[in-house]
Amino acid sequence: MSRVRGGLGVALALATIAAFSIPAVASSAATLPDVAVGGVSHRAVCTPGPAGTARCHAHVVTGRDGVTPRASALAPSGAYGPAQLRGAYELPSTTAGSGQTVAIVDAYAEPNVVSDVNKYRLGVGLPLICTSAVTSGCVAHFTVSGQSATAPLPSGNTGWGQEIALDVEMVSTICPKCNILLVEANSNYYSDLATAVNYAKSHGAIAVSNSYGGGEWSGEAGYNSVYSPGATNQVITVSSGDSGYGVEFPAAAPGVVAVGGTSLSMSGTTRLGETAWSGAGSGCSAVESKPSNQSDPSCSRRTVADVSADADPNTGVAVYDSYGSSGGANWYQFGGTSVASPIIASVYALGGGGSASNTYAARSYTVNMNDVTSGSNGRCTFSGNPHKTSSSTAAYLCTAVAGYDGPTGLGTPKGTGAF
Repeated sequence: MSRVRGGLGVALALATIAAFSIPAVASSAATLPDVAVGGVSHRAVCTPGPAGTARCHAHVVTGRDGVTPRASALAPSGAYGPAQLRGAYELPSTTAGSGQTVAIVDAYAEPNVVSDVNKYRLGVGLPLICTSAVTSGCVAHFTVSGQSATAPLPSGNTGWGQEIALDVEMVSTICPKCNILLVEANSNYYSDLATAVNYAKSHGAIAVSNSYGGGEWSGEAGYNSVYSPGATNQVITVSSGDSGYGVEFPAAAPGVVAVGGTSLSMSGTTRLGETAWSGAGSGCSAVESKPSNQSDPSCSRRTVADVSADADPNTGVAVYDSYGSSGGANWYQFGGTSVASPIIASVYALGGGGSASNTYAARSYTVNMNDVTSGSNGRCTFSGNPHKTSSSTAAYLCTAVAGYDGPTGLGTPKGTGAF
């Protein structure tokens, strides 16, 4: 398998593409199935840690044993690529986003990410992104940083490395012309992740995507200022979780755009419809105050989620990651709300960032969102949380309904008008 190397120019890039054995899934709808159907086994790539830590929200499709990732030398035949996702959400990815920066915050490192991002982009028919090794014949810039200006890159971690690959490649997919800033925290402790988020916010990012979280705790509000926009049009997106009904932090932080998940059905590049993904996190926070833009009736505190995008591993996305792989089998199929968060962050970048107040007040969600009206992520429970109203009207906290609901929020993008 050909590899991208330093000093890659236009001629060499074209030669590399010609020699590359992975089909260009973005160039033809025929390279992917019309509908990615259910029934695949999958598992979380990150495991829960001790108190004060977060877990990444990526799920990888596995073989029959339910443990070993299903890897191949070619892009998975059941996975969606750029053409499908752009078509589903009616996005101008090839004509917008130039000059905008989307930041990704994750823990630990994927040591091969600089080369892997262009292996992905070559494989799915996207233009190369400029890196330390690719300096011509490319668009935008990809930069990798430690959690602060003086911090070195952290140690590698296979699970978080897969999360990193997924996040960077989803930004590439939705906004190929966007600059990408990857900030790698020293660990998955919130103290390190918070340092990384602050660094990302202060280094030109219009959107900062965070695909991780953990259970709520009484002191979480101490981090709310970190997970709030640092500029008028800056947006912080956070995945809502991948364990079904229940609220996690930092998705519960009032200042973020909490991103839920759907199962996306496609015919070629045409969206057939979406349902709430059973693994998407949602519900009523036990800790956080209700933001001014929320008025749902059965939760007196912060309700999760706000918006959503594809997250079901059954309707998952193609990802290239060579770290921890062997024998050239570096392509995988991924799902989880880890897919949805960088998608939404990139849609915001395509649309020019958040509204002036970051409260959705200036946005037309009726016209510019796909309302998701079916599917559920579990059974709503009300015991132990005094901020939830135990009534039949509260079913929207765990079930997709017309208008706002917990698992899918206000819906999925329909162009960039709502962002």
